[in-house]
Amino acid sequence: MAFAIGLIFALIIGALLLSISGDPVFDTYQRMWDRSFGTADTLSATFNRAVPLALAGLAVSVAATMGLWNIGAEGQILFGATAATLVGRIGADWPGPVLIVAMLLGAAVGGALWSFGPGLARAEIGVSEIITTLMLNEVALRLIRYLQNGAWKDPEGFGFPQVEARPDQAQLGQIWERAHLGVIIALVVIAAFAWFLNRSVWGYELKIAGSSPKTATYAGISMRRKTLGVMLLSGAIAGFAGGIELTGTASRLSENISNGFGFAGIIVAALALMRPSGVALVAVAFSAVQVGGLSIQTLGVSPAVSAILQALILFGAIGAAVLSTYQIRLVDRKVAA
Repeated sequence: MAFAIGLIFALIIGALLLSISGDPVFDTYQRMWDRSFGTADTLSATFNRAVPLALAGLAVSVAATMGLWNIGAEGQILFGATAATLVGRIGADWPGPVLIVAMLLGAAVGGALWSFGPGLARAEIGVSEIITTLMLNEVALRLIRYLQNGAWKDPEGFGFPQVEARPDQAQLGQIWERAHLGVIIALVVIAAFAWFLNRSVWGYELKIAGSSPKTATYAGISMRRKTLGVMLLSGAIAGFAGGIELTGTASRLSENISNGFGFAGIIVAALALMRPSGVALVAVAFSAVQVGGLSIQTLGVSPAVSAILQALILFGAIGAAVLSTYQIRLVDRKVAA
């Protein structure tokens, strides 16, 4: 409900901004709809883009279940894709299905390793995971820049700084129009984690640890192990998203392979109220706004409209959630005194 209110709020304010700037409101929104949901082909592209958004949102929401903020999904996606590329280079001659599975597992391990340091620092000495995960985003980006200009530079790239393309057999198959198998994989992963967090003992203990650390400690739940474990799990999910991108839509590792999905995943998780079960639907809607926003340039409308709509959706949803949770009352100061 909060997300729906936020979307309506964003469309109304967005229409006002478009009118003020002299841009056609109806044509702009019509164009965004057509390019994101209008045909089977455009819908499949929207689904493809929703995959990393949903997995990044899942990674953030899993950490938030224990009251932790993983702001490093962007870096974990990048390092996950880097680890998957390494596996692809090692197993360049392996059969397609074996290589794809190995690369996806490698991506998950890479994401977990990238979140290990922040998780350990938070669990052992109480260092804020917000700062450490955020800082590692830049480190992952710089690492890829180093690799594409050095050790992994494509010898057939005509001098351009790019990593050699992954093996051709490491390509997820198409299931419908442009939608690749990663769409199904992401849905299975999200459904599995939603069930696991709500039905398993580990998930129940995680919620207790997140809502009341003192109660968890009294019940014999190790906060240190839970903190480290959930950060590793969150990083593995984000890294897995990087593997899906590499084997699904991208042909090679690059510094743009994440394309801001990790940061957008924070918004997706917030709009889903940090519930893993809600990230898929929110990710599809958010993906449609992003895909549609890229298409309105042909109308002479700035693509920044898409970014503005994304921010307005978040603000509207947060406002709706606050108003539905708290009752605002006007207090007469004289009476109160």
